[in-house]
Amino acid sequence: MGSDFRQYNYNSNWEIDGNEPTLSVYNPEYIYSPCFSWNKSGCQLNGYVYNASYFQEGVYFQDQIKWKGLSILLGGRQDWVNMKYTGDRGYTNQNSDNVKTLSYDDTKSDPKQPQSAFTWRAGIVYQFKFGLAPYFSYSTSFIPQIGSTDYQGHPFFPLIGKQMEAGLKYKVPQKDILLTAAAFHIDEDNYLISDLVHTGFSTNAGRVRSQGFEVSANANITHDLRLVASYSYTDIRYAKSNLTAKRYNPATSLSYGDAISQSGMSVPYVPRNMFSFFSDYTMPKNIIKGFGINFGARYTGYTYADSVESFKTNPYILFDAGLHYDFGQNFSILKGLKAQLSMSNLANTYYVTRCTHGVCNLGQGRRVYGNLTYNW
Repeated sequence: MGSDFRQYNYNSNWEIDGNEPTLSVYNPEYIYSPCFSWNKSGCQLNGYVYNASYFQEGVYFQDQIKWKGLSILLGGRQDWVNMKYTGDRGYTNQNSDNVKTLSYDDTKSDPKQPQSAFTWRAGIVYQFKFGLAPYFSYSTSFIPQIGSTDYQGHPFFPLIGKQMEAGLKYKVPQKDILLTAAAFHIDEDNYLISDLVHTGFSTNAGRVRSQGFEVSANANITHDLRLVASYSYTDIRYAKSNLTAKRYNPATSLSYGDAISQSGMSVPYVPRNMFSFFSDYTMPKNIIKGFGINFGARYTGYTYADSVESFKTNPYILFDAGLHYDFGQNFSILKGLKAQLSMSNLANTYYVTRCTHGVCNLGQGRRVYGNLTYNW
């Protein structure tokens, strides 16, 4: 049993330059000078200021019961939240004099808005003697959505959800090999997405349903060779939404067609397919004592850029590699000292992680880093 609390203060002050050009993120060739002066002719700037705070307190309990090969987990939590926000103030210089002026003011201090919820979880797993362990779990969730408001400065209802998961874990007898498989179903209400009408704000998309499965393998093939691999499939869609939107053409920066319902559409930014594997090999002592190498790959499938499946970002695959050396294998006085050199995105692949109507996020290029650790 236990209790915890948190105090959260959120202060936002940001500006948007409306003069940015349309360009291809896969071939970003342009000459562009950002505009940061409120009083400069030709600059189209908008600014926003927002302040909010909340205090959350919770009490919780958990009990784990075990009888022979059967294990049962039961837990619950009660939360209380008090939120307070001072509203939103907007600025613009899009007037005849290019002067920073107040475009709207919703900064009246609102009273605290209390929220509370009881959430719980339960799970069961049975461990067979031959290494198989089937399990099932059910849980509910409650997350205050602080730091984000609608375009009128009003806070959102908390994100509430429920999850069911069933799976198998198998430990191969007499082998250092673990295989897992799991299927899941998640419903979440008050899910937030980007507001396509009011740039820079969020809106409540309603209920989102996520379901899929995951498989993984973790194996020490030999004393020196280790392999890890996993694959996940996630189908996440708007299950219940009263929002509609037009599809968007990024080449023309224009919407087209009639507004269509978001219900049944894929949630943006979430890849449907992901796969990764990693291998690590320590050299035999009679060849290069203490040295090891590793290599891996990560595949991320396409994602949609908005809530009506207007266009997709491209899938990408990244490769990683590294070296490690155990000083203690050759020098007994340095037992516990290890060095590692790693390189992520080995091929320096140019890729986009996600896109919205107006912004795309580029992935990290090649990164080389090392560390030295000592354990005793």
